[in-house]
Amino acid sequence: MEVQYGKSLLSTSVSIRMARSDRLLRLLQAIRTFPPPVTAATLAAETGVSERTLYRDINSLRLSGVLIEGSPGYGYCLTEDPALPPQNFSRLEIEALVLGLGYVRSRGDTALAEAGQLALAKITATLPERLQRQVAHAVLKVYRPCPSAEESDDLILSQIREASWAEVALDMRYQSAADQRTERRIYPLSVVYLEETIMLLAWCTLRSDFRMFRVSRILDVSSCEESFQPRRAALLREYLQKLSNH
Repeated sequence: MEVQYGKSLLSTSVSIRMARSDRLLRLLQAIRTFPPPVTAATLAAETGVSERTLYRDINSLRLSGVLIEGSPGYGYCLTEDPALPPQNFSRLEIEALVLGLGYVRSRGDTALAEAGQLALAKITATLPERLQRQVAHAVLKVYRPCPSAEESDDLILSQIREASWAEVALDMRYQSAADQRTERRIYPLSVVYLEETIMLLAWCTLRSDFRMFRVSRILDVSSCEESFQPRRAALLREYLQKLSNH
């Protein structure tokens, strides 16, 4: 019984250390992501702790070598992040990154927009202070005065991305412009963002040919076990060849 009790204490201790380590990583990511200076209240809410615990976590990060400026009542900002290697970009490269990720945030679905915001925050955290100021005051901006004419379902887009990465077929219900509904199996090859809509390039097994589907007209999709991995590269080459012949 004593041995079991000792093991239980050890397991609890390890779990506590892992939970705290995860919390510190979340805190570091939150400081990277939110516009500086970010308040203690915001960081505490983001990491699910009290402000008193947050101040201890800030000190722990500082002791580990993370350079965090700020204090209670003012807010915090990251001046140097040892977890990420230093990067150096030209001004034009910075403008390209801000513009490109700005487009992703304004045009992508919720998950993609959040990923774009996190990516920019991570990149910015690797830059020296001079270049961080250039990111904050980038000249090139994305401005979309009104939303896209068509809205696509975030869950369906997420399922399409996952199937494309895994190279597995999807069973899809689709509604055409003439309101005709069909069920078909497709091999998702690429998601194409146009100005007014999002299109899915796929190989349609029903038609035995390439098809472009409006994502907003996809009623639902479900992944199946059929893999098209051996064919994906060949299908993309064939499609590009067809485009060049037109």
